[in-house]
Amino acid sequence: MTSDASSYEDTHVHAVYEAIAPHFSATRHKPWPFITQFLTSLPPGAIGLDIGCGNGKYIPVNPTLHVLASDRSPSLVQLARSERNGEVLVADGLALPYRAKSVDFIICIAVIHHLSTRQRRREALAEMMGCLADDGQALVYVWALEQQDSRRGWDENSEQDTLVPWVMRKKGGAPDETYQRYYHLFREGELEEDVVEAGGEVCRGGYERDNWWVIFRRR
Repeated sequence: MTSDASSYEDTHVHAVYEAIAPHFSATRHKPWPFITQFLTSLPPGAIGLDIGCGNGKYIPVNPTLHVLASDRSPSLVQLARSERNGEVLVADGLALPYRAKSVDFIICIAVIHHLSTRQRRREALAEMMGCLADDGQALVYVWALEQQDSRRGWDENSEQDTLVPWVMRKKGGAPDETYQRYYHLFREGELEEDVVEAGGEVCRGGYERDNWWVIFRRR
């Protein structure tokens, strides 16, 4: 089952981001207010991780922090390195290459909803907890199922596991290309349940921009 899930994610997540990396990066430049608030609330000199950093747009938000960023996509990592001049490496969120209990904070924005089983999503949360220092906190965002007010129109009756198209508009009359990205859409309370089952303690959580978010620490 694990190998099947990994293979599925290779096709419907990793290969897609490699194909769309420059186009995706061009649409991702403005940091979200609550994530900015979280990062700017941290003390100067704090060391943390940005897991699944994409093009690295959160790396420079608070220049007093030391952010170690990573992403599963080599193409996005290259873009983050060139655009943000940060410490960015290719890494799998299910096998993070950092010392245990070594960081003060973690952000992981719109990442674990790309993992195709609940067990793998919980393993990713457990990996983060293993890196947090005793008083460290992590902020995680995932797409919500309850999006009835958005253009997508999902609600609590929709399927939680879905493929979402990304259309690459081609110039010069060439046909557009459509890529299908896998998402697990989280129900209200599901992310908190996964955090607890993975060994964490929920500090607070909420809803923003069609996403559920949670701040947690190790239990």
